[in-house]
Amino acid sequence: MTTSLDTSAAVAHFAGRLAFETDVSDVHAALAAGSPFTLVDVRSPDCWDQGHIPGAVHLPGGKVRLRAEQTIDRERPVVVYCWGPACNGATKAALEFAKLGYDVKEMIGGFEYWVREGFSYETATGPIHPTPDPLTAPV
Repeated sequence: MTTSLDTSAAVAHFAGRLAFETDVSDVHAALAAGSPFTLVDVRSPDCWDQGHIPGAVHLPGGKVRLRAEQTIDRERPVVVYCWGPACNGATKAALEFAKLGYDVKEMIGGFEYWVREGFSYETATGPIHPTPDPLTAPV
């Protein structure tokens, strides 16, 4: 492996990612602190019913372009999530929010890592308090 002495491209790359991505731990902390942002679950209605983050707004990704302006406050930053790392639904939804002029970030890890870290979530039948996965949230 070779390295370059000019690290400016790497700095720009990683700074750019941090400007538009956040992770589940940071979102959990921001929610707990009452930070003003809108969390948007962009998965299907069936996935939403199986489980979603408390306080999230449900807006399936394919509906963002059509319903965002009537549903989501433009004055608040938006954080979108989908199922997990293997899903690009949140990326697609973030792109649509950005095209509409929203301040938007993608929550990397998605709902899968929210659950794996042991954070509570809601289902159609009530709240769930999962046990943290020791590979993602060591005890």
